Amino acid sequence: MTTIKTTYTGQLRTEILHVASGQQIMTDAPLDNHGKGVFISPTDIFTASFASCIFTIMGIAAETHGFAIDGMTAETTKVMADHPRRVAKINIVITMPPNTYSARERRIIEAVPRNCPVGHSLHPDIETEITFVF
Repeated sequence: MTTIKTTYTGQLRTEILHVASGQQIMTDAPLDNHGKGVFISPTDIFTASFASCIFTIMGIAAETHGFAIDGMTAETTKVMADHPRRVAKINIVITMPPNTYSARERRIIEAVPRNCPVGHSLHPDIETEITFVF
């Protein structure tokens, strides 16, 4: 069964449909690559997917080990390279909600990015930097 249906709508834009839920996302080429920057770019979705995957795995770990992480946020920055044009680096700063995390809980939280399926799918040339703010 198809998971995603993508339609090119013209003017360097696409419409992405998640078939099972009906959720839609519009993309636009970024300002630095002929786009208008009206919608999120495909490379922005790529980096956001990494942060979302980390959060999902962190949520599973937190539920499994009995602590809360609701309200954490991530600020994600991508660094582009030329020749070929690609994402060269992803910086993610994860700010944890106020809580007194034990040393064990912090180890679990900080280990999660190494277990994220999106992270495992990244090309080894893509540098990643994950910073936690407690």
